[in-house]
Amino acid sequence: MTGLASAGSHHRGDLAARASLLLVAVIWGLNWPAGRAALQDLSPWALRVVSFGCATVILMAVARAGGISLHIEKGRPRYHLMVAGLLSTGGFGILAAFAQLGTSTSRTAICAYTMPIWATLFARLVLGERLDRWRGAALLLGMAGLGVLLWPLWDQGMPAGVLFALGSAVSWAAGTVWLKRARIHGHPLAITAWQLAAGTVAVTIGFLIDGARIGQGLHLIPAIGLAYNTLIGSALAYLLWFQTVARLPAATAGLGTLLVPVVGVLASVLLLGERPTAADLAGFALIFIAALCALGSTAGPRPAPRPAPASIPAPASPPPTSGPAS
Repeated sequence: MTGLASAGSHHRGDLAARASLLLVAVIWGLNWPAGRAALQDLSPWALRVVSFGCATVILMAVARAGGISLHIEKGRPRYHLMVAGLLSTGGFGILAAFAQLGTSTSRTAICAYTMPIWATLFARLVLGERLDRWRGAALLLGMAGLGVLLWPLWDQGMPAGVLFALGSAVSWAAGTVWLKRARIHGHPLAITAWQLAAGTVAVTIGFLIDGARIGQGLHLIPAIGLAYNTLIGSALAYLLWFQTVARLPAATAGLGTLLVPVVGVLASVLLLGERPTAADLAGFALIFIAALCALGSTAGPRPAPRPAPASIPAPASPPPTSGPAS
């Protein structure tokens, strides 16, 4: 009886963890239109200063309340963590925000989620990781998807937003591989919080250089988008993510993150009235399969790695907190 009760409890816990993973994916997917709503009134720099800064404070407060150490060893580990934060948080966040001003939110989400593909390429070049058949297929399909998506745009002139979106994916992937190479020891929540802190410092400097322009005031819908992006899409989602990955295999958690761009595209259609082109959808399908292949190469019973965010090895961490995951 005890064994049956234990098995039943484990099964319920597994179902709860999978439900939590689905909830996180939906929250992060909705972060894309939420961020776009906030950008109606706020500049990209102002949006990132507020969302990153508040999320950092909240995560650090939760860590303190839970008795989680925020300590990171002095010297090179802190330097590596700062660089990783500048790339995977600051770089990703600000480029994704500017991307949404230069092209559709759905297209931004599609291009931004080429990050597992870039991470696979960087891991081969920087870490010397072998390109197995899964990773090779991921690179080929990813490049094909980008070609299908971008080819129709050449005739009209490549939108700056697309370049910003691809830059955000490259920045995130570079930060993820940098952090993986550094092998920093610390609690995942502490590592994520300090990356957010580094990103906050970077975007604050950019905000000041840009003239500290906040925007055009803050109306109701943009204010709701900002609140969602900061409190739910960043702080709450990360806390749910940490609870989830502690109870699920890395491959399962990574596969769950693939729902984020799907939700992002659907939410952009329903909430923002966007209409992705046939090329957008075909390219998205190929990129989605490519990311699936990239995750397939990491399948196994090992625990999920630390998140990057805002956060996937590379594919298994959560998507970055910008939704520019806004």
